[in-house]
Amino acid sequence: MIGFLEAATSFPSVIYTVLLGVVLVYWLLSLVGIVDIDSGPVIEAELHTDADVDEIGDLASYLVAMGLNGVPFSVVLSLLVLVSWTVTCLAAMWLLPLVPTSLLRGIAGLAVMLVALALAIPVTARLIRPLRGLFVTHSAISNAALVGQECKVLTATVDEKFGRAEVATRGAPVNIRVWAETPNTLGKGSTARILDYDASGARYLIAADERID
Repeated sequence: MIGFLEAATSFPSVIYTVLLGVVLVYWLLSLVGIVDIDSGPVIEAELHTDADVDEIGDLASYLVAMGLNGVPFSVVLSLLVLVSWTVTCLAAMWLLPLVPTSLLRGIAGLAVMLVALALAIPVTARLIRPLRGLFVTHSAISNAALVGQECKVLTATVDEKFGRAEVATRGAPVNIRVWAETPNTLGKGSTARILDYDASGARYLIAADERID
């Protein structure tokens, strides 16, 4: 048996260790508002997304078939990497040391990588089931019903390409994609006015409103 750190940095675990590092950096950046968690498409069971169905193509059908739908693709990919990494590390600690030669260990390592990914798919599908309710697509997001209302900025900055805001409703607050002309004074916690809806990009144009306290 080998140690955990040695297992995580040896083949085949090291492949998923690198990918896991990329995933961790992504989520750290999302926590400080530099990247948008929901910027990718949310693949629904019937392909009801803000993205064009032709652009999603075969990928969407595969995700739905495997049960990897209803949450942002970034969440799906992160869980796939995490589960695959866990399986390969355990195999590197307990199974691969039992293989007698380096050549056979290399072949076994490749097999472990594939098996780990295969196991990660159903496990990830099971894990995302309780998360789907957090990413329900509301009809108000896909039309101009919110134009003229106030919103609260959720990201550190808002520019022509990136931004996220929250709109208060009678029920739960609605999380929307937004953009704004630069330069501007918008930042996390700022209040703004929704000026227009861009149907092609499924996002709203916002601007700071001096009348908003």
